[in-house]
Amino acid sequence: MFSKYKYHLLLHFIIFLWGFTGILGKLIDLEALYIVWYRVGIASFVIFLYLIFKKASLLINRAQLLKVTLVGFVVAAHWVTFYTSIQLSTASLGILCLSTTTLHVAWLEPIIMKKKFSWIEFLLGLVVVGGIYFVSGDFSPDEYWALLAGGISAFLAALFAVSNARLVEEMPSTHISMYELAMGFLGLTAFLSITHKLDASMFVMTMSDVYWLLFLAIVCTSFAFLVTIDIVKRLGAFTVSLSINLEPVYTIVLAIFILNEHEQLGANFYSGSLLIILVVIANGVIKSQQKKRALRSLR
Repeated sequence: MFSKYKYHLLLHFIIFLWGFTGILGKLIDLEALYIVWYRVGIASFVIFLYLIFKKASLLINRAQLLKVTLVGFVVAAHWVTFYTSIQLSTASLGILCLSTTTLHVAWLEPIIMKKKFSWIEFLLGLVVVGGIYFVSGDFSPDEYWALLAGGISAFLAALFAVSNARLVEEMPSTHISMYELAMGFLGLTAFLSITHKLDASMFVMTMSDVYWLLFLAIVCTSFAFLVTIDIVKRLGAFTVSLSINLEPVYTIVLAIFILNEHEQLGANFYSGSLLIILVVIANGVIKSQQKKRALRSLR
């Protein structure tokens, strides 16, 4: 019985790890920029070692390098805004904003992938905006900034997800990730240098911070990504993408038990969160039905 559901259980373990990344934004006592700098630097190096071990060719052409560089900058900016949102407010708010990523994809895909615009997804998006408005009813000024940073993070996540959907037609997904993370690391290094933040202070941290950074970069990023590639092959892309919608649930539950965020967030937040999560799941179910009808029409 275990072997039958092995990959489903593994998938939810990976989603649990991704849900934990928001908690780490609170547990690691570093600026968001530094957290992401360490994350992309270590993760890209680990995937590089994996590709060397697999004796895979690392060569890509100049056009591909330009594409992964641009997307790598977007990935880095996405994580910086995500952790900024969490540090300004709570892990629950940061992940709630991020859960709207799939709804940004709904309007970005017609532009980038030339797909047909979906009015159903657009209307679901409006419901999500209503849910966020309900959640933010009694926010402080810092929490409004957190909401803005989280909203930008969700948009950037959708942008790199749609961009990668095109890139994966040209390159193996392992190569895409390694190069994007590496370019994100170089981009952040340049930004930190320009803003005079690349100094000795970024290397001053507790052993707890060191352990959590290694866990974030190696386990939650490199390991999770490489395992997900195999899971997608076994279970299919749709099952994986639909299950990932549960990530905010894991984060909010973890935030309650680890960070005691239930003491900071009221009933309005959880009511609005439930509405948003239900809409995101409904979006996945609707896509499932549309996919089944499309397959039937081809028979």
